[in-house]
Amino acid sequence: MNEAKGDSIVIYADNAATTKMSPAATEKLISLINDAWGNPSSLYGFGQQAKEILEEARKDVADAIGAEPREILFTSGGSEADNQAIRSAAELGKKNGKMHIISTAFEHHAVLHTLERLEKEGFEVTLLDVHEDGLVVPEEVEAAIRDDTCLVTIMFANNEIGTIQPIREIGAICRQKGVLFHTDAVQAIGHIPVNVVDDNIDMLTASAHKFHGPKGVGFLYAKKTIRLTNLIEGGAQEKGKRGGTENLPGIASSAVALKEAIANMDKNAAHLTEMRDKLIAGLSEIPHSALNGDAKKRLPGNVNFCFEGIEGESLLLLLDDKGIAASSGSACTSGSLDPSHVLLAIGRVHDVAHGSLRLTIGEETTEEDVAYMIQSVKEVVEYLRSFSPIWRDLQAGKKEYIL
Repeated sequence: MNEAKGDSIVIYADNAATTKMSPAATEKLISLINDAWGNPSSLYGFGQQAKEILEEARKDVADAIGAEPREILFTSGGSEADNQAIRSAAELGKKNGKMHIISTAFEHHAVLHTLERLEKEGFEVTLLDVHEDGLVVPEEVEAAIRDDTCLVTIMFANNEIGTIQPIREIGAICRQKGVLFHTDAVQAIGHIPVNVVDDNIDMLTASAHKFHGPKGVGFLYAKKTIRLTNLIEGGAQEKGKRGGTENLPGIASSAVALKEAIANMDKNAAHLTEMRDKLIAGLSEIPHSALNGDAKKRLPGNVNFCFEGIEGESLLLLLDDKGIAASSGSACTSGSLDPSHVLLAIGRVHDVAHGSLRLTIGEETTEEDVAYMIQSVKEVVEYLRSFSPIWRDLQAGKKEYIL
């Protein structure tokens, strides 16, 4: 192995976990903390100034996804928004005697855990299989819809392997069947085109810190005809659908970050796709490795590999020594020793799923960064395999290679 490049992070490659706030968003956040700290619900001038800023941000967010401002509800993040969307659809379904929900086995845990709770309350949940390419088949969604189905919830792009789902086709099926369709678009918003009208989406959730906004801010889009169920009671804020004084600096800076991301989307996507494909090509040279998910129908900055015969945790720690910040999966479960449920869902066996690496690059990633990451991963994988008993058994023929 080459010498480590020091204790400080040299290359940040975990943008799916969180992104650095953009300078424009940071400037907006600080300016509002200092100069517009009034309560948007207050009737005096200072409060109404805050109200105007809030509603301007709501309009900017709505415009970014093709919605109406009144269809945007600000939340604390994607997890809260997912919970409110799914619970609202469940309550509406229950009132109409429909208690069946369709989702997939590789959703974010904010969705899966909410569905588990609803199962305990008497709902029936169908989790569709995800194929080896990490893509949901629209025809299988259609086949799963029943007369008592009240909701289909399928993520726009997977948070671990980055595969982009055929949302428009799935939404059209749900629209034809009269079933509400929700998509967790936390990884998609600001990175790929999203339009709630064109994509036949009834409810959509997003989180600002995934597109260079602040943490602790998200939003829920709900079509104006949908009656939402409150998760947080307490006041008339957000049209009575979420109690609590709005986080005005966070909301307004999120809108700035989103506008900026949309404006630069084509340029950023072209650069990220080029860097992503170079990274995939380089890592594919490692023997007994495999890219997780479709090579092209994936987010521009997402690369996810499995390497046979190693443990992902050791891989991450050694890459950190080399100045590379990476992940083995979802940031929300990175403390778990269990293999990724996403990788298991696409058919990776436990032994292989344990040796996973997620590199999610950003707009600032250069060709030099990509070359350094490729070389570093090759060195670390070779080093870890050199004393791995599993790798020795594979090389000795005592076990068969899987990849």
